[in-house]
Amino acid sequence: MATSNVQVMAKRVKGGSFLTEERDPQDVFTPEDLSEEHRQIAKTAIDFTQNEVMPAAAEIEAKNFEVTRGLLRKAGELGLMGVDIPEAYGGLEMDKVTSALIAESISKLASFSVAFSAHVGIGTLPIVWYGTEEQKQKYLPKLGTGEWIGAYALSESSSASDAMNCRTRAVLSPDGRHYILNGEKMWITNSGFADLFTVFAKVDGEKFSAFLIERHTPGFSIGSEEHKLGIRGSSTCPLILADCQVPVENLLGEVGKGHHIAFNILNIGRFKLGAACVGGARNSLQDGIGYAKERKAFGKAIAEFGLIQEKLAESATGIYAGEAMVYRTIGMIDSALADVDTGAAGASREIQKRIEEYAVECSILKVWASEMLDMVVDHVLQIYAGYGYVEEYPAERAYRDSRINRIFEGTNEINRLIITGWLMKRAVAGQLPLLAAIKKLMDEVMAGPSAAAVREGPLSAEYQLLANAKKLALFAAGAASQKYMMGLADQQEVMGALADCIMEVFALESCILRAEKLIAAKGEGAAKQAIAMTRYYAAKAAQTVELSSRKVIATVAEGDMLRTQMAILRRLSKHEPADTIALGRQIAKHVLAAGRYAL
Repeated sequence: MATSNVQVMAKRVKGGSFLTEERDPQDVFTPEDLSEEHRQIAKTAIDFTQNEVMPAAAEIEAKNFEVTRGLLRKAGELGLMGVDIPEAYGGLEMDKVTSALIAESISKLASFSVAFSAHVGIGTLPIVWYGTEEQKQKYLPKLGTGEWIGAYALSESSSASDAMNCRTRAVLSPDGRHYILNGEKMWITNSGFADLFTVFAKVDGEKFSAFLIERHTPGFSIGSEEHKLGIRGSSTCPLILADCQVPVENLLGEVGKGHHIAFNILNIGRFKLGAACVGGARNSLQDGIGYAKERKAFGKAIAEFGLIQEKLAESATGIYAGEAMVYRTIGMIDSALADVDTGAAGASREIQKRIEEYAVECSILKVWASEMLDMVVDHVLQIYAGYGYVEEYPAERAYRDSRINRIFEGTNEINRLIITGWLMKRAVAGQLPLLAAIKKLMDEVMAGPSAAAVREGPLSAEYQLLANAKKLALFAAGAASQKYMMGLADQQEVMGALADCIMEVFALESCILRAEKLIAAKGEGAAKQAIAMTRYYAAKAAQTVELSSRKVIATVAEGDMLRTQMAILRRLSKHEPADTIALGRQIAKHVLAAGRYAL
């Protein structure tokens, strides 16, 4: 597999600026922009999953980790494990679009997908970004081929989401040759068979730091396998560190700077998880379509029933929106990284800094896509009805496997707080003109109705819904900021509702821009399904933004102020409803004819 030097067609923009700026279709990267090289790599991953992983599904689910390790080694031989590793250490150093495509394409069996993703992401990237030259030379070639498997140990039983409050301690030995670690880590993916662990501990009980620990290090042991609701074939064990002797040269990064490693790595994990959720949804929907066409009731296939078609339409539209959001975000990241000299001193730090710019978009992908996948697998299980509850049918496993995604990579609750908090923090710091946009909007809405900007084309009504959704999000954020000032971060329900508004704005705008780009490239006829799915999604997005804004305003205002703000809300949310039943039937008919999600 050759390295990818594709120049991503996406405009270099500030992270989070979608709330305050308009975008044009040519500004964003969409799945239709994937190069032939991208598609070949995706096909390699899909073929590997279908031909190698799926035939071994029963053994993987039974926790036969020799099988899993063997498959990871085969993935390494295909080059799929070295996508983010520099060429100097045996990797392929591809763009992030390729990295996400692989994560999406390998997602058919969640247990294997989790093992793969944990290894190539959080198991390997800490060394790519923070390792010394010696550490990179020693470990990256083995990790890239799958000879060694990586794991990442941050969580503890008492500090899962509150990672900085870890209890694991490290002290320097009297001779200065080792750090002595004591503590326990919980829920560590790949731990049953991994060879190398990135473990976080506090030096002298204060300085949060990271260490590379090999499996057979004295004082290091692995606890028993957890038996989980889903992803049963993945390995999840606790780690026990009892006077564990870690050579000083295995300190990763700097003492006291472990939080940079922990949180920057999670941004990559979040966008890859978003991509994997989209892939999982696509696979599950294909199962549901096949069953709906085969299953007969009342003399005809259940695929002909309107309420089944509604489930298919909602699922297909979710996948369409998810693809648009994932590749838009990763296109922005690749554009931001395009001019980084990866061979220069300090390149890794510059890469992290540029990816961190899109922390809010990465959190949006994680939350939105994991909840979209839950919706799809729930719909598909319902399509299977009683058979969906039986292990021999695919809907049952997909349903169980999906649930972990709302917990992985920071819970969805934590990520909702990150979305709103990150935007507000950047606004206060003057890095994002959010406060100015809120003030401008407040002045506008208090002045009364004004003529709306019109965007021509078949999605002009949806564009107006988007414009008003942005205003509602800003309006709710402004009302909440006035009420709570610097104490807004303590109002978690308000922060969560604002995050829901923000996510829907990003999702709807991504749908519109993708469809408009397709219209410009191939014409309205070729974009018929994209237009239908954008309209279908817009109806849902508008409803979510209205309800979430209403929730915020109801808690921050009362009396005359509440009545005034509700009048503004009603004005901004007023629109003619789309015929979602007709749109849903059109979308369902299309995917049923194709036998899968197709655009």
